[in-house]
Amino acid sequence: MKALILAAGRGTRIRSVHGERPKCLIQFGPGAPTILENQIDGLLSSGIRKIGIVVGYERDQIIQHVRASYRRDIARFRFIDNSAFAETNNIYSLWVAREWLRGDSFVCLNADVAFDHRILPGAVTSPAPINMIVDPQWRDETMKVVIAGSRVTRMSKQISPSEFSGTYIGITTFGANIQERLFDKIDELIRTGRKNEFFNVAVQQLADDGVQVGFTSTFDLPWAEIDDPADLAFARQYIFPRLSPALVAA
Repeated sequence: MKALILAAGRGTRIRSVHGERPKCLIQFGPGAPTILENQIDGLLSSGIRKIGIVVGYERDQIIQHVRASYRRDIARFRFIDNSAFAETNNIYSLWVAREWLRGDSFVCLNADVAFDHRILPGAVTSPAPINMIVDPQWRDETMKVVIAGSRVTRMSKQISPSEFSGTYIGITTFGANIQERLFDKIDELIRTGRKNEFFNVAVQQLADDGVQVGFTSTFDLPWAEIDDPADLAFARQYIFPRLSPALVAA
């Protein structure tokens, strides 16, 4: 299995407190790890050894940070450019990585999500062709899901509290056997001008076609999606101090 971190976005809503830096380089506190390191260490601790990072906005900051932090393991990483980051959304970042991902199962992470590393193993070992990690608790401003039995049947930011089953945390796994159909859907969306969508639009289309979109739970372990200063303040007070450090294998 490979991992793909989607880190091309500009993060305009966080700039008032974070400056001209990518969101994934937000630190948990002075001298503490960044969101990106939290993700990478969690992936490595789950046995994932090939990590792609889609870069765009301030790409060199990300590349230099990874090279400095993982100097001994830099061969594990592939940096993939999304030169159209200013006009596109994460569906395009996933699309530009399609050749590097070809033929492999993979886990895809939005780069603004910090999470307890114990959330990840259940997802990366899921037998479902597609698996979304969900929190049973409601979180404002994030994508919600509706679940029927063992399947996610609907995913949207417009799902109401009365119908929601969980909050999607921005991490999805894809089996190698679904990859061709996934990228066929993404190709069609991009070809028709929908390159500013979330890739979950393609996942929803696959679910509508009958593909099993499974889910695994956060099991009340801490996580945070950082979009704006309020998110960051909440995470620094209530989430970051609770994250268990990943035990990274050599």
